[in-house]
Amino acid sequence: MPLYEHVMIARQDLSNTQAEGLIEHFGTVLTDNGGSLVDHEYWGVKTMAYKINKNRKGHYAFLRTDAPAPAVQEMERLMRLHDDVMRVLTIKVDEHKELPSVQMQKRDDRDNRRERR
Repeated sequence: MPLYEHVMIARQDLSNTQAEGLIEHFGTVLTDNGGSLVDHEYWGVKTMAYKINKNRKGHYAFLRTDAPAPAVQEMERLMRLHDDVMRVLTIKVDEHKELPSVQMQKRDDRDNRRERR
């Protein structure tokens, strides 16, 4: 099955448990349609570059999935209809990296960066 990575931004006025509940909800949507949620990371509340729906911040979540295209389309459709989800980005990848994502790594652990002056 194809591999996908999704980044989801939810409204800032949700609690952390409600935001993580959204991840579980959309994971069950995938499993009901023949896919699987391989891994997920909750990145927390982050400030956005510009306002979306009068919100300056949002709950960010990262999902790694292994699902057929119809399951991903159904999940994206339900995300667009959900009132708490503001934005979704889905990317098809060749393989999932086992390391934590760049957002979850500490700044000291990141490689290939210039020294700050």
